[in-house]
Amino acid sequence: MPKSAPRPCTYPGCGVLVRDGSGRCDQHKRVEARARDARRGSSSERGYSYKWQQAREGFLRAHPLCVRHEVRGEVVAATVVDHITPHKGDKALFWQRSNWQPLCKKCHDVKTVLEDGGLGRSLPDSAVPALISR
Repeated sequence: MPKSAPRPCTYPGCGVLVRDGSGRCDQHKRVEARARDARRGSSSERGYSYKWQQAREGFLRAHPLCVRHEVRGEVVAATVVDHITPHKGDKALFWQRSNWQPLCKKCHDVKTVLEDGGLGRSLPDSAVPALISR
């Protein structure tokens, strides 16, 4: 299959040629990732404190299996406490245990990407079937 011609990085003032579909050179991909992380804040700033770690561990002890696998009759250990409805900073919703579900990391990652494009990034519709079938 023929490859497309390289194009200049889309970062203002950068002329490095790139071949991938992102439009940014490696240096400017890292710059954008750091800026995105800075906007998100630290895990503690988002509510994932020591108190959360204790609550998470207790919840996973009481609910050790991934609910998505369990409904299919599969036994897979849960490693993530997922907020069924994203809390988006709402502390009451964050701590509402009825809004928690145990998931394995893979199921949580797929859910996150399907819901919000993966930590705020947009997701092309063409990628959804591949994620669901994993």
